[in-house]
Amino acid sequence: MREIQASVITDTIERLCIEANQVLPDDIKKSIQVCRASEDGQIACGILDNIIENYQIAENEQVPICQDTGMACVFLEIGQDVHIAGGDLTEAVNEGVRRGYTNGYLRKSVVKDPVRRGNTGDNTPAMLYTEIVPGENIKITVGPKGFGSENMSAIRMFKPSAGIEGIKDFILETVETAGPNPCPPMVVGVGIGGTFDKAALLAKKALMRPVDSENEDPYYADLEKEMLEKINQLGIGPQGFGGKTTAIGLNIETMPTHIAGMPCAINISCHVTRHKTEVI
Repeated sequence: MREIQASVITDTIERLCIEANQVLPDDIKKSIQVCRASEDGQIACGILDNIIENYQIAENEQVPICQDTGMACVFLEIGQDVHIAGGDLTEAVNEGVRRGYTNGYLRKSVVKDPVRRGNTGDNTPAMLYTEIVPGENIKITVGPKGFGSENMSAIRMFKPSAGIEGIKDFILETVETAGPNPCPPMVVGVGIGGTFDKAALLAKKALMRPVDSENEDPYYADLEKEMLEKINQLGIGPQGFGGKTTAIGLNIETMPTHIAGMPCAINISCHVTRHKTEVI
């Protein structure tokens, strides 16, 4: 049994909150650059050039990539041979977010109550997702999620008779309805299967996967490519001004479901799809 101090988790999350908000993942940067090379419209090219310049300035000057520094989504894969000592796990995570957003001078966007509002003042609580896995390590992923894109997400409880065409139509409908609101080019996370809540989590996890990776199942890998191509044929383009680049990536995650259902969730993210991972 390996012992990990709660304070180590706090320190790691504090750092990841800051780093994720200042440095885009390499796969996202590469995809934006590839899309820029394929654009030929003056406005689309200019916007993508501005996006590239923006993330370069953010990384070089250690400032946030976007003014919406997001709600902290924290994914923990906890080895079953780990004992967390010296404090409560949830509080350790929230303290890391609290320090990260305070010491990193990141915008604090969380309200105490969904209806009555009132800012918590420190961007807590984090949205915490835990999973017990084999081993004696803890894998921590921090994904700050902005709400301009989060608000354009959707879930639908399909009957199995809707088939794959129902899912394809739903993806395109969701992206087309989103239009310029999520600050395209966007990343699209799709979760299929499980239950109502699990499908949404799958879609969120899909956004944490590199956009230059493929689903392990060739059927869904082909579907990822097909739907990305169809989305980019919508012509929404960078920031909604038209062009070939409406999305820079689309990832699908699936799991078994009930015989009577086929849940599908779509989590929309802007090009600032921030996530940072560390194993302790």
